Amino acid sequence: MRSFVLVALIAALSPPPAAADPVAQGAPNADYAPAFPGQTRADALPPTPVAVETFAEGLDSPWGIAPLPDGGWLVTERSGALRRLGPDGAVSPPVAGVPEVDARRQGGLLDVMTGPDFADTRRVWLTYAKPVEGGTVTAAATGVLSADGARLEEVRDIFLQTPPSPTPMHYGSRIVLAPDGASVFITTGEHSAARERVLAQDLGTTYGKVVRVDPLTGAALPSNPFVGQDGDDTIWSYGHRNPQGAALDAGGRLWVVEHGARGGDEINRVEKGANYGWPVIAYGRHYSGLPIGQGTHKPGMEQPELYWDPSIAPSGMMIYSGKLWPDWRGHMFVGSLKFDYIARVSGRPLREVERIAGPETGRVRDVREAPDGTIWFLSVGRGALYRIAPAGD
Repeated sequence: MRSFVLVALIAALSPPPAAADPVAQGAPNADYAPAFPGQTRADALPPTPVAVETFAEGLDSPWGIAPLPDGGWLVTERSGALRRLGPDGAVSPPVAGVPEVDARRQGGLLDVMTGPDFADTRRVWLTYAKPVEGGTVTAAATGVLSADGARLEEVRDIFLQTPPSPTPMHYGSRIVLAPDGASVFITTGEHSAARERVLAQDLGTTYGKVVRVDPLTGAALPSNPFVGQDGDDTIWSYGHRNPQGAALDAGGRLWVVEHGARGGDEINRVEKGANYGWPVIAYGRHYSGLPIGQGTHKPGMEQPELYWDPSIAPSGMMIYSGKLWPDWRGHMFVGSLKFDYIARVSGRPLREVERIAGPETGRVRDVREAPDGTIWFLSVGRGALYRIAPAGD
């Protein structure tokens, strides 16, 4: 493993900006007025020196990571392999027993999660693109990692998106354990195609939704907002496009970050039963350049807490505890697949205030906090897992 110091700013090789200079962002893709000042742009902060260490390399399109009690990690590769990384960064052969995945286009083995009781239960959750009759779906499964870490046992699906899609795109696919441990939130995408994206507004499908189910059985929770109504009982919120990042804040509230099209990537605070608008309202444009839906506002549809224009292609998200960087307590860290950096987002209203960038931040797919307060991220571009600690540690 090697370590070095990078300057946590997108313009790392340039002189630090004055405090009032805006974060460099590029020309917008759309000309919509923000709902409130600072919704898309913010003043830059002085750069934060951090030490970055390479932990593991040679990973094939890594997608998700989950910590292990011994200081190692589980990591998914989109091709279908689950790897166990030892405390020294050694990469294991593929763990046996992982479900078959649909690895076409944006599909594959996606997120991975361990719970706080992993040392006792060895329980693991996976999300993945599952090949089914009629096409492909976002799926979530749980299983038990064998004592030697070589096999996933007792594997069973706890969620299958409905209906099957012919389009292997926009799976969403982050999974988050609720604070009480009695439910999990799973994000789903709407599969991108014009005839399917409208289903994000359809409560009879689980396209473009956050669902909430029992972590062991997959049963809908009785307190879900649409139980007993004409819709899917597992739905918690709807009107999402492709939420590939999700995290809980210190108060146990769920946040998601989701891809827009050309502009309009969003961070949303997810409320029970709320409609986040896609594809009726959005702050971006279709890839053709045509406007999306009915504009940026509609009664009964939520506004994003922050949106990016141009799109940064956001993926994994983490909300920091403040353990090693007290000033960062409650700040969000979001990986950019398009511009190769990690966004630090804070404030009320939320604003992007800093960009952690360097050669290692190529296509950042996932960002997590370890139990010791260090920050870890997966680079698809580098096929590697990195650790961030305060400079000088």
